[in-house]
Amino acid sequence: MAGGRWRGKNSHDFGGGTAGGTREKSLAFVKIRWEIEDREAVMENYLNENFGGVKPKNSSEEALRRWRKLCVLVKNPKRRFRFTANLSKRSEAEAMKKTNRGAWFFMLSFVGMWLDLVGWVIVPRSEKLRIAVLVSKAALQFIQASLGVAATRDEYIVPDEVKATGFEICADELGSIVEGHDFKRLRMHGGIEGTASKLSTNIEKGLCTDDDKLKCRQEVYGINRFTESKPQSFWVFVWEAIQDTTLVILTACAVISLTVGIAMEGWPKGAHDGLGIIASILLVVFVTATSDYKQSLQFKDLDKEKKKIFVQVTRNGYRQKISIYDLLPGDIVHLMIGDQVPADGLFVDGFSLLINESSLTGESEPVPINHANPFLLSGTKVQDGSCKMLVTTVGMRTQWGKLMATLSEGGDDETPLQVKLNGVATLVGKIGLFFAVVTFVVLAQHLLISKYLQGEYFNWSGDDALEMLEYFAIAVTIVVVAVPEGLPLAVTLSLAFAMKKMMNDKALVRHLAACETMGSATSICSDKTGTLTSNHMTVVKLCICENISELESFKEASSLMSLFPSSVVKTILQSIFNNTSGEVVINQDERLQILGTPTETALLEFGLSLGGDFQAVRRQTKLVKVEPFNSTKKRMAVLLQMPEGGYRAHCKGASEIILAACDKFIDRSGSVAPLNEMTANKMKEIIENFASEALRTLCLAYIDIENSSLAEKHIPTSGYTCIGIVGIKDPVRPGVRESVAICRSAGINVRMVTGDNINTAKAIAKECGILTDGGICIEGPEFSEKSVRELMQLIPNLQVMARSSPMDKHVLVKHLRSTFSEVVAVTGDGTNDAPALHEADIGLAMGIAGTEVAKESADVIILDDNFSTIVTVAKWGRSVYINIQKFVQFQLTVNIVALIVNFFSACFTGSAPLTAVQLLWVNMIMDTLGALALATEPPNDDLMKQPPVGRKGNFITNTMWRNILGQAVYQLIVIWYLQKHGKQLFRLQGPSADLTVNTLIFNTFVFCQVAFQFAFLPQDLVALLDR
Repeated sequence: MAGGRWRGKNSHDFGGGTAGGTREKSLAFVKIRWEIEDREAVMENYLNENFGGVKPKNSSEEALRRWRKLCVLVKNPKRRFRFTANLSKRSEAEAMKKTNRGAWFFMLSFVGMWLDLVGWVIVPRSEKLRIAVLVSKAALQFIQASLGVAATRDEYIVPDEVKATGFEICADELGSIVEGHDFKRLRMHGGIEGTASKLSTNIEKGLCTDDDKLKCRQEVYGINRFTESKPQSFWVFVWEAIQDTTLVILTACAVISLTVGIAMEGWPKGAHDGLGIIASILLVVFVTATSDYKQSLQFKDLDKEKKKIFVQVTRNGYRQKISIYDLLPGDIVHLMIGDQVPADGLFVDGFSLLINESSLTGESEPVPINHANPFLLSGTKVQDGSCKMLVTTVGMRTQWGKLMATLSEGGDDETPLQVKLNGVATLVGKIGLFFAVVTFVVLAQHLLISKYLQGEYFNWSGDDALEMLEYFAIAVTIVVVAVPEGLPLAVTLSLAFAMKKMMNDKALVRHLAACETMGSATSICSDKTGTLTSNHMTVVKLCICENISELESFKEASSLMSLFPSSVVKTILQSIFNNTSGEVVINQDERLQILGTPTETALLEFGLSLGGDFQAVRRQTKLVKVEPFNSTKKRMAVLLQMPEGGYRAHCKGASEIILAACDKFIDRSGSVAPLNEMTANKMKEIIENFASEALRTLCLAYIDIENSSLAEKHIPTSGYTCIGIVGIKDPVRPGVRESVAICRSAGINVRMVTGDNINTAKAIAKECGILTDGGICIEGPEFSEKSVRELMQLIPNLQVMARSSPMDKHVLVKHLRSTFSEVVAVTGDGTNDAPALHEADIGLAMGIAGTEVAKESADVIILDDNFSTIVTVAKWGRSVYINIQKFVQFQLTVNIVALIVNFFSACFTGSAPLTAVQLLWVNMIMDTLGALALATEPPNDDLMKQPPVGRKGNFITNTMWRNILGQAVYQLIVIWYLQKHGKQLFRLQGPSADLTVNTLIFNTFVFCQVAFQFAFLPQDLVALLDR
């Protein structure tokens, strides 16, 4: 709710009565309303100016440091800042990255300048870079030799302890080869094959998984884990809780009170006050420590879930999936686009491999990896291509392991809510400190004046000292209550609770801020495949040799062989089995297993159902070159060397794009015929018909190339022969339509952004309920050509974007956030989705189909790839936001009442009705038990019937201020009445009357807070209690 304006929802509440009375009442209420709005505006302006620089993600280090400096009144820094980023550790990690690239950058620059100076201007830049690298490595080896480093030895002596275990190379030698990019030493060990042999592994069959051998390998080479900080014990949290400055002061006061009291009144009467304070302090410390300890265990469990990464390896001759933490030197790992390199290793074979080393060095320029440069470093990402890798170095012996050990101590960025509530705590703490000082001065003044009037100014008894000590303890305890340390910690508690519960609902939160940001989401840009659909694809329709065939089951596919000439079937199988990023392997159960994306799996299943043999077909030709699927070109191509001589290129991809690259097709007789305009239009009509049935369409094509030199340079982009068109069914997930409807009722716009055909996208969007009357459906190329002015008119009604590129998605997200101030959630699964996931307020990566690159760029991982889970995340986000608002209302109300009661009582009566022990008890209820009660409430369905907060919504709203001030006034009146007329009301007399009244005041104060909490109960529970 914006400051300075009121929405007219409850305007009728201020009417009633006569015309004159109504006018006077209305004016009074308007005045109160504007006062409340002014308070809201002042508070929000203060928080935005001083604590508003921290963003939900990608906050600058300057902003993170700035708000810390503003928190000047912190009772317990260790506890307050426990769940904030460790900026010093992050600086260490950045320094390590600079070190990784600094020496190389300096040498490359120096050598490049030298080449220019000696006149090598005419040498191409790429050749200069190659020469510079060679000269740099020679220089590095020279430096190592001058420093006595063992990298320049001519022979290698196997350590005895390594030789005794049956291996012929040690971990340090392997590390120096890969990390130092040492070709000379690699050749000395017999290249990749020789290194594999010395590691007792087989490049084709992988490791032998004999338990004793694996254990021996772990002892020699280590495990693939980095050093993590040990979990803190419960007593560490107790120790941190004790370090609260105000509790330390109160402990000192309690000890003095205990000593003086026993000396004056003896045991046990003189020990009552001191022991009461000590007992309260211990109770507060242990309750606080228990809550914090449980939070730390929750975060530890979530960290373990975040680190679960699996890779494909070959062991015992079989392909299998294992955790990266189980990898050992000698393992053969299969990497694909989007994977993270799990350990240091050597390139065995592969195609078009590009590695992004920015996570290790900070350099974003991809590095080509091949037999000429076979060194792969742990932690880097596969940007393009695929390969088979021999693992050489693992764990803390790699640069990535050392970097991660440092980064793991850096922690997550604090969330905007945590920072804002730190600001609230600081502001309220300053006010509380002022009241505490004034309260102490007023109470002490009464005692000093009394002593002065009695002429005993310099005559102090033990009772007088205890009374002054009690005043000081009350003032300190007011600070304990007034500084709401629990506010920012309640955010952490609520987020930790939500993250744990969301994990059970198949959503893994990687960044804390995503929980609270998702509650403000106003727009979701969703993928189609795997998110809105089931991601289980099957070929159900195809057009080959001008015949359209439907497949009810795979058994029908084998009968298709009789419909087509054998040469056509052979060409189809050759295209499917060679032009693929998937594989058909034999698993440990001696069964065929298809590996790859759902689309590749559907095609390979279809090829196998035709009677094809994957390995046999691939052995018939030699794979020369691979162009992996590219989301810009929307095609994949391979180049084969045929057994009879010559070359053949196979291409597949978006039907209309591949068809446009064809000038021939296979006719009914199986012969190649020219693709005239009439036939091309007919095929386009078939593609549109397939797409209108919500089928994903792919076109298969090939071209024969006689010129070998031309073939090896690049794969042609035109002149192809169309083999056929395939229609793949991917049914909509159950419950998606209902989830989309829930989003609409919650004020969240759902847009589909897909790379599929526009007709397929329309059909699926209508089935899901995304595309409605008046909604706009557009293709990516057309969207990218629009001007900013046109986009302003287009985007509000845009519901479907088809044939979109990752850049189109990125532009859409950027405009939604900047131009329309929407809070945007984006789903993605591919490597190229990383920019959009990074740009969005909440990046949602798919846990099953998503690549490691996409997951690392995301804030939340949807473990079941289901759109309904995204709705659950939004519901939990709203629950976190509202729970924190409830706790803020509760704590600020208690703060205000406790402060004013003791302050005014001290001013007017010279005594404080709430003692130090009682205030400590209240503090425990607020900071710990209150947070547990209010900040951990699960969501209900009614949350998704309200509009989202959005980007500009104020956290402490007018309604909250009204509730806080209204409750505070009500409680103050009740407590004031008890203090003023309590004795008469309850007919109390005698010396214990004041003590009894104060006890009644304390109990009334506590029960007022309990009653206030009932206002925050869910409506269904309230209804149950009403019965």
